[in-house]
Amino acid sequence: MPPFFGMGKMLLYLGIAISVFGGLLMLLGKAPGFRLPGDIFVQKGNFSFYFPLASSILLSILLTIILNLISRR
Repeated sequence: MPPFFGMGKMLLYLGIAISVFGGLLMLLGKAPGFRLPGDIFVQKGNFSFYFPLASSILLSILLTIILNLISRR
């Protein structure tokens, strides 16, 4: 086995996980009414900024639990 095979595999899985997580955030951002109290939303004139801080933390915890349950088998 090549010396960097394990690192390449880990980076590939990490990239897939980041892509899936980003896609979920994009879908949840469009869902009406999915704003938690810790999310940051600023609107001034024609400028609006939304940063889903609490939503990101909640999704991270849920994905960590799910992936830990899957990897233990």
